[in-house]
Amino acid sequence: MDTQQLKESYDRDGYLFMPGFLSEEEMHELNEKLASYLQDVVPGLPPQRAVYQDPTDPGSLVQLFYMDQYDSYYNYLLNDSKFRWLAELLLGERVIPQNLEFFNKPPRIGKPTPPHQDNYYFMLTPPAAVTLWLALEEVDAENGCVRYVRGSHQQGMRPHGRTKTVGFSQGMTDFGTENDWANEVALPAKPGDLLIHHSMTVHWADGNQSLTRTRRALGFIYFAESAREDKVKKEAYQRELKAQKEAYLEELKAQANS
Repeated sequence: MDTQQLKESYDRDGYLFMPGFLSEEEMHELNEKLASYLQDVVPGLPPQRAVYQDPTDPGSLVQLFYMDQYDSYYNYLLNDSKFRWLAELLLGERVIPQNLEFFNKPPRIGKPTPPHQDNYYFMLTPPAAVTLWLALEEVDAENGCVRYVRGSHQQGMRPHGRTKTVGFSQGMTDFGTENDWANEVALPAKPGDLLIHHSMTVHWADGNQSLTRTRRALGFIYFAESAREDKVKKEAYQRELKAQKEAYLEELKAQANS
C-alpha cells in the first residue's frame, strides 16, 4: 500500500475504499467466529448491547455493540490488528479504540440508515475520529450499500433531528442539497472489502429491498488521542436516547396489543 496516497485521499475526500482488505482465509475465520458469537454470546447479552428491528423476533437483529468486551477475538481485532494500524495512519496520531459493532439489514425489513455525521453522536473536539466498515457479504444497491458525500467532512456539522430508525436515533434534517447529490458516491462492496470515513463525513444507506439476502458488516470506531469528548452533552444525549428507545418499545407493544 502507498500509505502517503491513502492519507492524501482520505484527507481530501473524507472516505476511502480498500477492496480485499481481508483475505479469503481471514474472512473464513471471521465468519466462523461470528457464527459462534451469534449462537453462544448474543442470547445472553444485556438489552442495550443488542438491537432488533422487532424485539420479539430474534431473526430481526440489526446491531450489536462492544463485541470486543465479550470475546477475545474481537478484542484483538479492535486493539491489536491492522485495523488499528490503519486508523492511526489516517488520523496521524495514536488512537483510543472505542467500539467494535455488528450491523445488519435483514431482508425485506432492513430499514434505511438516515444521512448523518458520526461526530453528532461522538461529540468530540476536535472531531478527530474514524470509522472502519468491513463488508461481511456482498453489498450493493439492492440490499443497502453505503453512500458518502465527498468532501463533506470539511463543511462543518449539519443540523440533526430525531428519526424512527432503530439504532440511528438522529439524522440530518437538511440533507438533499444540490451539493449533496452532486458529490454522492455509492460504494458497493464484496466480503473483505473495507470502507473508511471521517467522523464528519455525511453518509447513509438505503434499506434492504432484497427478498432473501441480509446485509452484514462490522464497524470499528477509533478516537484520536487528542480528541476530547463533551461529557455533559453526551450524558444528556444518552438520557434522551434511552427515553426515545423506551417510547419506541412501548409503541411496539401497543401495536401488538391492538
